[in-house]
Amino acid sequence: MGKCRADTSASGGFMCPSYLATKDEKDVTRGRARVLQEMINGSLVTGGWRAPEVHDALDLCLSCKACSSDCPAGVDMAQYKSEVLHRAYKNRVRPVTHYVLGWLPRWLRVVNVAPRLVNKVLSNRTIAKAVLWSGGMDPRRQMLPFAEIPFRTWYRRGGATNGVPVEVASERRVPDARSGGARTDAPERPRVVLWADSFSDGLSPEVPQAALKVLDAAGYDVVVPGQDACCGLTWITTGQLDGARKRLENLLQVLGPFAVNGLPIVGLEPSCTAVLRSDLLDLFPYDPRAQAVAAATRTLAELLTDPATAPHAASGWKVPDLSDVTAVVQPHCHQHSVMGFQADERLLREGGADIQVLAGCCGLAGNWGMEKGHYETSVAVAENALLPALRDLPSRGSDDGERVYLADGFSCRTQASDLADVQGKALAQLLAERL
Repeated sequence: MGKCRADTSASGGFMCPSYLATKDEKDVTRGRARVLQEMINGSLVTGGWRAPEVHDALDLCLSCKACSSDCPAGVDMAQYKSEVLHRAYKNRVRPVTHYVLGWLPRWLRVVNVAPRLVNKVLSNRTIAKAVLWSGGMDPRRQMLPFAEIPFRTWYRRGGATNGVPVEVASERRVPDARSGGARTDAPERPRVVLWADSFSDGLSPEVPQAALKVLDAAGYDVVVPGQDACCGLTWITTGQLDGARKRLENLLQVLGPFAVNGLPIVGLEPSCTAVLRSDLLDLFPYDPRAQAVAAATRTLAELLTDPATAPHAASGWKVPDLSDVTAVVQPHCHQHSVMGFQADERLLREGGADIQVLAGCCGLAGNWGMEKGHYETSVAVAENALLPALRDLPSRGSDDGERVYLADGFSCRTQASDLADVQGKALAQLLAERL
């Protein structure tokens, strides 16, 4: 499995956030890899995939993927952890969080039957704590508010046109806001696919709404697939790989035709976008559709800054003026490890924003930070970089400027809200507000 150092890396300190919090050798990539090696050899660790030593070593692994890019050996402990959980619980009863958090997209569909009622009930703190505890989560966490109108529902109802019906087929096009109706020059505009993952669709629809506005202003003809296309992220992180493959097979049926026809696919949630760029290829190594989707997938910043896909000069697009913005920017761990954050940073600096790019994990890491037994370590990880920066933010920048916590990751925004009562924004929201 190779050797890996225990200290932070020169690339920015993303490595082993749990080790940075605990300073325990078992929580570093090298220690975890050694335990797995001993299990495979059957020497010091016996009991196979279900050995207590194995699960103890992996318990505080956040599945952040930092080791995959920062470790000299390129060890992807997140992938190893998923495989261990998959084999350990195959055809067995799983921990309750695997059904609650691991099946989150399923529960979002259930909640969508009556989201307002669900939000009202869960706004009662006593009920919320009971739900969290029974679901294997730490009751000190806050319940997530569900979208009253998911993005794709809003779009299907004509939200993108302020209620003006547009032609509906397997896709819908955004009319030109300047004409107030169907666009006559749509065929001349480069087409892109806006992919609404489960988090963006059901938990933060304001982000894809903002992205839609930005893409239209930048001169793109935006396609929003009407079908659900879940990437299976929560199944992957809980080791339910068979379930993940089923969801990705459906995703390939929805997004595959766009990709093979050369349309860029814009992902908004970094962890889900990273699945399409990495895990998809691992789970479907011989499927040409997977290769096409991985190659076509872009972050919003990548699309806007890559010469191959950047807006045409004729669109009149330029990065909005951000010169009065002072931002604490939290790159999502999966974006740091898989896609890179250079395009986002370049775009923000081009707009003139004063940014502090944090090095390190926010500490929530999706389902991991919600689970019982992880709260204290999650907070300790947040204290490495995120929480000190948020406490310092009010003293930075000009009095008449905007101070903002910028994070594309839903988990990162949730952590800041939960621990510091700071409401973050995604890049798409910041750009849309400044158009």
